Amino acid sequence: MADDSNQHLLDFEKPLVELEEKLAEMRELNEETQDDLSNEINALEERVEKLRTSIYRNLTRWQRVQIARHPQRPYTLDYIEALTDDFVELHGDRRFSDDRSIVGGLAEFNGERYGYRDRTVMVLGHQKGRDTKERKYRRFGMPNPEGYRKAERLMKMAAKFNKPIVTLLDTPGAYPGMGAEERGQAEAIARNLFEMARLPVPIVVVVIGEGASGGAIGIGLGDRILMLENSWYSVIAPESCSQILWRSWDHKEDAARALKLTAPDLVEVDVIDEIVSEPVGGAHRDPDTTYATVGQAIGNALQSLEDIDTSTLLDRRLEKFDALGAYETGEPMAPAAHR
Repeated sequence: MADDSNQHLLDFEKPLVELEEKLAEMRELNEETQDDLSNEINALEERVEKLRTSIYRNLTRWQRVQIARHPQRPYTLDYIEALTDDFVELHGDRRFSDDRSIVGGLAEFNGERYGYRDRTVMVLGHQKGRDTKERKYRRFGMPNPEGYRKAERLMKMAAKFNKPIVTLLDTPGAYPGMGAEERGQAEAIARNLFEMARLPVPIVVVVIGEGASGGAIGIGLGDRILMLENSWYSVIAPESCSQILWRSWDHKEDAARALKLTAPDLVEVDVIDEIVSEPVGGAHRDPDTTYATVGQAIGNALQSLEDIDTSTLLDRRLEKFDALGAYETGEPMAPAAHR
C-alpha cells in the first residue's frame, strides 16, 4: 500500500514529495556518471528529513483529518489479517440482512508477539472500500441498523463464551438513508450502548481512522479506548459542522480546530485512554510498523483487563463514561420581584 501513496497526494505533502523526487533523480545520476555527488546527496537527504519532520510533527487538526481519510490507510480487515489467525467471519443480524459495512467474527489474537498471549477474541469493526465497486458494496463504511444489530449479536456471543471483544472504529457516520431510519437506526445504536455497558467481558476499542458521531460510538463503548495518532473522533465531521454554523463547507478547517477532534485533544479530556503512534507520514506509509504498534497496544490493554473480576470491570466501565464531560454551576438566580 505504501508504494501507491503518491497517487493520493495530500496538498501539504507536495513540497516534500517534490524534494524526494529531486533526491531520487540525484541518486540515479550519481550511479550513471563518474562524478561523486555524495556530498550533495547527503545535504539533500538532510533537507528532506528536516522538511518531513517539520510537516508531520506540526500537523493541523484538519491535516490529521485528511490523513485519517487517506484511501491507502489500513482498514479493519487489514488489521485482522495482520494481527490474528484463523479469522472466521460471522454474518447477519438474524432479523433483516447482513450489513457489509461492519465485519466481525472470532479470531486468534497473536498476543505472544505483543507481550500478552495468544487468545481467541471477538473482533469487529467498520470496513470501507478500496475502489468504487467495493466502496459501494461496503457503503463507504456507513452501517445500517442491521450492522449494529449484527455487532450486538456477535458481542453477546463473545460474552456467552467469555471471549474479550476488540472493536475497530473507522466510519464517516451511520448511514443516513430513509430505509435505515425506518428500520430504527437511532434505536440500534442506543441498544448497542446499553448492551456494551453491561457485557461481562473486557472490551478494547481502537479508533483507526474516522470516528464520526453515533456511527462510531455504536460499537465504541469499552474499557480501554485507544486512538491512532492521525485519526479523529467527534460528534460531527468538520464539513458538516461548517455547513451548520456557516452555511458552507468553506470553514471546515475552522470547524476542525473548534471541535478538537484529534487524539492529543481527546486524551487531555479523558475521552480516550491512549494515543497509538504512527510512522512519520501516517499509517499508510508503513502499514507493517503500524500493525505492530497497534498489536502491542491491544495486547497491553487486554493484559491490564484480564485479571479484573466482572463486577469491578463493569463498575469501572460505567464510572469511566459517567465521568465524561464538564460543566459549571452558578449561584441560583434570585426570584423575580412580584409586579
